[in-house]
Amino acid sequence: MCEQDDFDAMVKYAHRSALSRRQFGALSMGAGLISMIPPVANAAEVTGADVDIKTPDGTCDAYFVHPTKGASPGVLVWPDIFGLRPTFKDMAKRLAESGYAVLVINPFYRVQKAPTSAPNPDFNDPVTRKALMGLAGGLTPETAVTDAKAFVPWLDSQAAVSKKHKLASTGYCMGGPFTLRTAAAFPERIGAGATFHGGGLVTDKPDSPHLLIPTIKAQYLIAIAESDDKQQPDAKTVLRDTFGKANLPAEVEVYAGTMHGWCPPDSRVYNHDQAEKAWTRQLALFKKALA
Repeated sequence: MCEQDDFDAMVKYAHRSALSRRQFGALSMGAGLISMIPPVANAAEVTGADVDIKTPDGTCDAYFVHPTKGASPGVLVWPDIFGLRPTFKDMAKRLAESGYAVLVINPFYRVQKAPTSAPNPDFNDPVTRKALMGLAGGLTPETAVTDAKAFVPWLDSQAAVSKKHKLASTGYCMGGPFTLRTAAAFPERIGAGATFHGGGLVTDKPDSPHLLIPTIKAQYLIAIAESDDKQQPDAKTVLRDTFGKANLPAEVEVYAGTMHGWCPPDSRVYNHDQAEKAWTRQLALFKKALA
C-alpha cells in the first residue's frame, strides 16, 4: 500500500480500505462521458426536489424523489466520494420509478453544498485528489451515526414514505460502511441494506463496520468489485460468516471483471452489464425485505 500522506488520508476516510492508488484513480470520471441511466419498464410517475435537512452539525442539502401517488418504502442513499451530483439524482429517480421514496444526501454538507466535485473530475490530478480526500477525511463513524439519526426520521416524516414498510439504506464506495452504521442505529426500522464496491467494510480495528452485523436486523446485498476482492480476498468470507452467525440473509458476491467504482454510470470504469445485475439484485432484495 502506498505510504504518501495523501493516500493515508484516503485510506482513513474509507475506514482503512485496502485499495491501491491505481484503483482509487479508476474512480475518476471520463471527460465528456454521458450518464446513461437505463429506462424502467412500467415506470411510476415520480416527483423530485432538492431538500434541506437539519442535523446537529448543520443543514444537509439532499435530493428526494418518490412516486407521485401513495406512500412507498423509503430508501436512504449514501453516495461515493464524488458526492451528490446529477448521476446520483438520476439513479434515485430510477429507483423511485420502481416504487420507492428515495433520499440521496450530500455527505459533505458540513463543508460545502453540492456539487462538491467538478464535472468529470480527474482523481489522479493532485489538486483534485487533495480536495476530495480533504472532504472525505472529515467523515467518521460518529458523523455517519449523527447523520443517520437525522436522515431516517426525516424520511419517516414524509407523507410519501410508507410507515407500513421497512426502510432501506444503500451506499457506494465510502458510503458502504455508512449503511451498516445506519442499520445498527435503527435495527427495528432498517430492513434492507446494499453496498456497491463498499470500501472498508472489514478492517482489523475495533470500529470495523462488519462488527455491527450482530446488532442489525437488515437483510443485505454486498456487491464487491473484483479489483477490491484481489486486494482483500478474505473480506467476503468474513462478511458471509458474520452474517451467517447472526442468522441474517445476505448475498455477498464478487462481480467478475469489475473495477472499484463500477456501478455509477458516470464512472470511467462503469460496467453496464454487471451494474445492471447489481441493480436487479437490489430490487429483488427490496421486494423481499421491505415488506
